[in-house]
Amino acid sequence: MKSRVQGMRAWAAAAVAGASSAFWGVQAFAEDLMGQPTPGGIALQPAASPLKHQVHFFHDTILLPLIVGICVFVLGLLLWCVFRYNKKRNPIPAKWTHNTMVEVIWTVFPVLILMGISVVSFKLLFAYHDMPKPDLTVKATGYQWYWGYELPDQKVGEFVSNMLPEDEAKAKNVPYRLAATEPLVVPVDKVVRVLVTGADVINAFALPAFGLKTDAIPGRVNETWFKAERTGTFYGQCSELCGVDHAFMPIEIKVVSQAEFDAWVASKAPAAAPAAAPAAEGAPAAAPATPTAAPAAPAAGAAAPAAAH
Repeated sequence: MKSRVQGMRAWAAAAVAGASSAFWGVQAFAEDLMGQPTPGGIALQPAASPLKHQVHFFHDTILLPLIVGICVFVLGLLLWCVFRYNKKRNPIPAKWTHNTMVEVIWTVFPVLILMGISVVSFKLLFAYHDMPKPDLTVKATGYQWYWGYELPDQKVGEFVSNMLPEDEAKAKNVPYRLAATEPLVVPVDKVVRVLVTGADVINAFALPAFGLKTDAIPGRVNETWFKAERTGTFYGQCSELCGVDHAFMPIEIKVVSQAEFDAWVASKAPAAAPAAAPAAEGAPAAAPATPTAAPAAPAAGAAAPAAAH
């Protein structure tokens, strides 16, 4: 019996070790793609902004070890109870039902764990609301079912961004249902303030590589920010169930150099109004208007005009 128990312990330890190695090593089979989902990947998208780096730390360093440790601990307790207190080994069950020390432990430990998580999560939440001085502002408006973007500081009026049709996406070799007809263009290493609102239904402006996820609510303006650390194309989607075409609201942001951004802004400038046509030859010029003299004041003693009846 002793050898059997030792064999079961060895098998359980091997299973836990195998699961851990598979969990942490799964990314070796799939190279992470920047700015878009990775086929076969299970981790968060690679970070391309300071906020997303903090999200990675919170998820990978704080939450995942806690989750794995708690799951392994609970699994060990279950296996110990199953093999140590089964009917075969304990034909006469114990009569006690409470243990004060155990109840104190399983109450205090979860409270301490949640307090530790809250300290880190509040720090991350504060970072989202502690926006540095913005270099430019973007207004993102969610519609049924597309996005509209406006850059008020650069005098760029609202332009519409729809999903790129499948044939055009294949021709351009870009991800279908993520690529957009009119991507938003921003400069690299600049703080971008995003004002998010909705026109008709509740949407959500979400882009994983930047750590963005903000509700677009009609009649209300929410604020978020990001600072892209590298150039490239980054994709997101509406992440709020907003209607029948919810799956067809992609978000595409192109991060470019400052010179390329300035050129893009210039291309979005409205066309100048055409000059007025010159006057036709031979047309008589309009005579200058002659000022009309003011009527003279009536002489002293003159009779005032009779009032109209």
